[in-house]
Amino acid sequence: MTVTADACPGSCTEVAERAWVQLIRAHRSALCSVEKALRAAELPPLEWYDVLLELEREGPLRSRDLQERLLLAQYNLSRLVDRMEAEGLIERTRCSDDARCQWIRTTTAGDALRQRMWPVYADAIRTAVESRLTKPQAAQLGELLARLSNCPKA
Repeated sequence: MTVTADACPGSCTEVAERAWVQLIRAHRSALCSVEKALRAAELPPLEWYDVLLELEREGPLRSRDLQERLLLAQYNLSRLVDRMEAEGLIERTRCSDDARCQWIRTTTAGDALRQRMWPVYADAIRTAVESRLTKPQAAQLGELLARLSNCPKA
């Protein structure tokens, strides 16, 4: 007798499992193509862009607020911020009311780097999405993924 996922309490259906696998594969493929494009243009990794963009949109931010927005582990963010600060892309200052707190903000060099990275990133998005889906398909995919997301709309 074959036991299907439908028959096991707490398990997912085959259709949901297949959708999950395709979602992860598509995510990895898209990120890989973006990272490859950034490397080819001799630009830093995508996570640097994400930090700079969040700081541009909302900055300055405390470390913990930046961590929540980026969904990175604290130790990963600390190392990333250290590297970016060493490159002169961001700066940290202590909070006046809490010595443990730090404000992080972009520098002029950080703003310029993010602006240089965007055209490469945008072209990689076009290659990964627009070249493979029609506009209605891309819109439908966006709507479906939004239903799966717990994140606020961008």
